[in-house]
Amino acid sequence: MKKEPKKKINNKGMGTVEIILIIVVLIGLVLIFKTQITELVQTVFDKIAVDSGSILS
Repeated sequence: MKKEPKKKINNKGMGTVEIILIIVVLIGLVLIFKTQITELVQTVFDKIAVDSGSILS
């Protein structure tokens, strides 16, 4: 009896598909939470500006 050789599975494209899915999810999250992210960044920069003003004085 001859054993059938195992078929090789080509997984080269799997990494690309996974990366694309991760990017799509991240873009979706950014679009959903855009206003909250903008407010958070603005608050952080305002605090940095106030604190840097007290340091430089």
